[in-house]
Amino acid sequence: CHGPGVCRSGREDMALPCARLPRARREGTVRWSSAAKASAVTITEKASREKILTLESMNPQVKAVEYAVRGPIVLKAGEIEKELRKGIKKPFTEVIKANIGDAHAMGQRPITFLRQVVALCTYPNLLDSPSFPEDAKKRARRILQGCGGNSLGSYSASQGINCIREDVAAYIERRDGGVPADPDNIYLTTGASDGIATILKILVSGGGKSRTGVMIPIPQYPLYSAAISELDAIQVNYYLDEENCWALDVNELRRSLNEAKAYCNPKVLCIINPGNPTGQVQNRKCIEDVIHFAWEEKLFLLADEVYQDNVYSEGCQFHSFKKILYEMGPEYYNNVELASFHSTSKGYMGECGYRGGYMEVINLHPEIKGQLVKLLSVRLCPPVSGQAAMDIVVNPPVPGEESYSQFIKEKESVLNNLAKKAKLTEDMFNKVPGIHCNPLQGAMYAFPRIFIPSKAIEEAKAHKMAPDMFYCMKLLEETGICVVPGSGFGQREGSHHFRMTILPPVEKLKILLEKVKDFHIKFLEKYA
Repeated sequence: CHGPGVCRSGREDMALPCARLPRARREGTVRWSSAAKASAVTITEKASREKILTLESMNPQVKAVEYAVRGPIVLKAGEIEKELRKGIKKPFTEVIKANIGDAHAMGQRPITFLRQVVALCTYPNLLDSPSFPEDAKKRARRILQGCGGNSLGSYSASQGINCIREDVAAYIERRDGGVPADPDNIYLTTGASDGIATILKILVSGGGKSRTGVMIPIPQYPLYSAAISELDAIQVNYYLDEENCWALDVNELRRSLNEAKAYCNPKVLCIINPGNPTGQVQNRKCIEDVIHFAWEEKLFLLADEVYQDNVYSEGCQFHSFKKILYEMGPEYYNNVELASFHSTSKGYMGECGYRGGYMEVINLHPEIKGQLVKLLSVRLCPPVSGQAAMDIVVNPPVPGEESYSQFIKEKESVLNNLAKKAKLTEDMFNKVPGIHCNPLQGAMYAFPRIFIPSKAIEEAKAHKMAPDMFYCMKLLEETGICVVPGSGFGQREGSHHFRMTILPPVEKLKILLEKVKDFHIKFLEKYA
């Protein structure tokens, strides 16, 4: 006992010391009255009350969101993996997840220099270690000096660490042949996705026929349709030309825009270059035409350029929208509003988990700039470790520095390997009857068109599935290969596709492609 009025539990009792408490209270039991017991039984029998949050009461915009890359087919793949671990027999021994562009998960090795700098920033005691090169230490010290308390664990400014934004601006100037870039127009983001969603959020307004319309390519990366649904904006589709290597045709943009004006206010045009899921790389003339169209129609341009390092086909070259806009002259460069996006997740880096990225936004109204910073400040700041990783992407070793030779060897190895796998995938798919694959000019996916017999289409309808979802589900169940149906990206009515990453190691990719070939031939025979 702890003295008068205090029991062993430390609880005060103003009237009684412990020894004088009723026995039931001293022993920690509670004696309920018969009425209380009856009431408790009634509550239990009635079960718990209705939930406040149900499918009927939840935000309908969130319910409308779909993201095929991690949709039903991936959930099914997870279930099959669990069954394999339990020893349940399947016609395969592993699930190959070719559904998402996650390079390191597919076995790609990290770039040594990037990891060295992030390690030094994370644990600065390593700055005294002789195991780390001086050029990595120099970058780590600079990044840490930009952090509060010289620690990666502190919040940064909402727009990102200043010295890293300066490095991003310097990178853009080098990439674009001297076109000026202002660090004040750079915003570090949680991957490119965060930047895209933020810009869309600030662009969407109005109601009814004046509600903002967002023009997106079909096929598209499902982030766009998901963000548009969440914001209750209007999705305006324009179709890429599959017969012409998924080219973007301005006449198609004009058709799409004119039709959309009847039911919304189209004011945003999204471009993905190089393309995801389609892998096309836009030429200079195409980009000029798109910029002129945006200028003429007063559209805000979003240029998703996260695959800018991933260009494989001879004769193809990445041109940034910012560079072409500048070279088209002041009438365009001083007026077209453009947001461009980049990321640590793709390219040769494949650092998806760091969630590093940036956006450059030019020609923004000064008052809107303040609103954008306000919106970004609500989420405080992007992950600071991701900002550090982004810094190494834009500020890698240069000739003359001790890490340069190893860095360039690793970078070229990754990109050359991807180029080889892009050609291998295209060639092998085009040897299969009923599959046609356009050249994989860039990015890291194949998006082949597949022939699905009418009998299979009828069976898919009976299962309430899109035909290509039915096809992909059968492929998963029979081979363990997980790909994403084309219906999750959008496609012309009557056509069927799937998206598959080319990231697996070459030998595993060959096995994967052989399995797809064998499956497809059997599928055609079964449903012929």
